Amino acid sequence: AQELGSIGKKVLLLDADIRKTAYVGRLGVEEEVRGLSQFLSGQANINDIIYETNFENMDIIFSGSFAPNPSELLGQEAFGTLLGAVREHYDYIIVDTPPIGSIIDAAIVAKQGDGAVLVFESELVSSKEAARVKEQLLMTGCRLIGAVLNKVDVKKNKYYHRYDYYYHGYQEKKEVTKKNKEK
Repeated sequence: AQELGSIGKKVLLLDADIRKTAYVGRLGVEEEVRGLSQFLSGQANINDIIYETNFENMDIIFSGSFAPNPSELLGQEAFGTLLGAVREHYDYIIVDTPPIGSIIDAAIVAKQGDGAVLVFESELVSSKEAARVKEQLLMTGCRLIGAVLNKVDVKKNKYYHRYDYYYHGYQEKKEVTKKNKEK
């Protein structure tokens, strides 16, 4: 999201993990914030829940306070209304959801989106589980844009280690060539 903002695109990060948010702590927010759960339950309007960040062209909607019925809230018409309203003001809306494999919230949100990117943690999800999650997402009718494998231990895995070696070796050769040309 930060990279899109840095190239001049207006970005909204929407935290739809009403069960277990991490953004307030991760971003060091000390004040009490109103968020998605308050909007969906009628306790706040759209202008009350959009916060500016110190990242260029990036705003955020926090998940808000814990709600006992997140799936029900996300499935209401109000979520679609919110997305429709913010689409007019942002080039990209990135919705972060809980894991699709264990909680239905992500599948509910996926129906409202233009596309989804699956994120898998290396060595935590089997290929069989990843395939099951992919099929579950496709059943919602949402377009799958791609997948990301994160937290890869490049020192442990020979394939990634080799890629890392060649990439950095290439970068070093490129720098040497530049320095030699300057002389």
